Amino acid sequence: MIAVLQRVTEGSVHVDGEQISEIGHGLVILLGVLDVDDVKDSSFLVEKISGFRIFNDDKGKMNLSIKDVSGEILVISQFTLCGDWLKGRRPSFIRAASPQKGNALYLDFINKLRENNIHVRTGEFGAAMNVRLVNDGPVTFVLDSKKRKG
Repeated sequence: MIAVLQRVTEGSVHVDGEQISEIGHGLVILLGVLDVDDVKDSSFLVEKISGFRIFNDDKGKMNLSIKDVSGEILVISQFTLCGDWLKGRRPSFIRAASPQKGNALYLDFINKLRENNIHVRTGEFGAAMNVRLVNDGPVTFVLDSKKRKG
């Protein structure tokens, strides 16, 4: 799984011109699910993200987690993160999970975040979405569950 975390002051997602979700201070997470991913990947990322200290303390240092700041998370499925762009001029998406598997792991990721007492909003899996956000910092991290140790 690949997760792009963007620290935001606000974020929202629109489908067919209608706003379907919004958050205030927190994270917008773009989530790509690969064909080789499983629930261990979502568990790893949720554990990392829940305690990831990327929010500023009162001294301006990144010492606080999403839970410490009572932040919200907006999770958007984005299969294009799984694109292979190295060969040719058109990306290949053969490494992306099937829609069924991708949706199941997307939902697993969301449910595990909620089990960690984090307020989570979502996009619409498989839909064409317009995502709006105000990146705070800017602070952006790319996490790849396959790069974990052990």
